[in-house]
Amino acid sequence: MVAKKVGVSEATVSRVLNGKPGVSEVTRQAVLSALDVLGYERPTQLRGERARLVGLVLPELQNPIFPAFAEVIGGALAQLGLTPVLCTQTRGGVSEADYVDLLLQQQVSGVVFAGGLYAQADAPHDHYRRLAERNIPVVLVNAAIEHLGFPAVSCDDAVAVEQAWRHLASLGHERIGMVLGPGDHMPSARKLAAARAVAGEVPEEHVARAMFSIEGGHAAASRLIERGVTGFICASDPLALGVVRAARRKGLDVPGQISVVGYDDSALMNCTEPPLTTVRQPIEAMGKAVVELLNAQINGSAVAPEELLFEPELVVRGSTAQAPRT
Repeated sequence: MVAKKVGVSEATVSRVLNGKPGVSEVTRQAVLSALDVLGYERPTQLRGERARLVGLVLPELQNPIFPAFAEVIGGALAQLGLTPVLCTQTRGGVSEADYVDLLLQQQVSGVVFAGGLYAQADAPHDHYRRLAERNIPVVLVNAAIEHLGFPAVSCDDAVAVEQAWRHLASLGHERIGMVLGPGDHMPSARKLAAARAVAGEVPEEHVARAMFSIEGGHAAASRLIERGVTGFICASDPLALGVVRAARRKGLDVPGQISVVGYDDSALMNCTEPPLTTVRQPIEAMGKAVVELLNAQINGSAVAPEELLFEPELVVRGSTAQAPRT
C-alpha cells in the first residue's frame, strides 16, 4: 500500500522503515509522509522526525469537489515527501484565520487554499497578509480577489459558461437563468460577466444568488421558474441538484420542461436522476499544477503571482433537452 502510494518497490519501503542506507532523502521523506497519510504509525526510531507539513484549507466537505481536490493534491504532496494537514471549516467551528494561525505555529512549509475567503471580496483577508509577510509559500485554487499577490490555479469560468450557454441555446432555450454564489463571490461574478459577454444581456431577474448547497439551489430556482426560466446554468453541482428538486416540487419534468447544467462534475453526478449535464473542472491537471507551484516556492524558486487558467469540458448527460414549445 505504501509502496504503491509513493511509486517505489516494497524493498525500498523496507529499507526506509529499517533505517538502512541506499535510499535518497526525497524518497525517504516520501515514504514517511505516505505512512502518515495512510494512517500507519512510524517505527519508533523514526518518530522523532517531523515530516514537512503543508496546510490544505477547504471551505467544506459536503460538496464532493473539495474531497476530490484534497485527494489529488494530497497524493501529489506525498510523492514529494510533504504531508498534507487537512483544515476544513465548519459553521461555528474553527475559522480560516484560526487555521492559518495554527499552521503558522506548526511551522508549515506552505499552504494551499482550495476555496475560501480569498474568493469573497467582502470577507476579511488579514490572515493572507500574515502568510505573505512571513514569506510562506501559498497557492490558491480558483478565482481570487485581486492584490493578494499569490499564484493561483483556476478553471476558466468564462469558457465554462460559454460552453453551457451555447449548449442550452442550441436546444432552443431562450429564457436562460443563472444560479450563482453570493454577490461578492469572485468565480460567480466571472461566470455572470461571461454570460453577459455571450448573450449580450442577462436580465437581473434571471439571476439568483444562493448559498452553495442543494437547499440554496432549490430556493433560488423556485424564484426563477416562476419568472419563466427554462434553462439553468449553475455555479456548482449541488446547486444544480437543488434546481432539479425545485422543478420536481412544482410538478415540472427535467429535462422535458426544465434543463439544468451544473459545474464541477463532482463524484456521482452520472448517478443522479436524471444524470446531470455539467461542466467538468480538470481537477487532476489543476491539482498537479498547484503542487508544482507550491514545491517550486518551497525550494526557493521565484513564482510569479499569476493565475494559470485550465480549460473545462462540457459533459452532456440527461438533465438537458430541447426547450418546451410554448
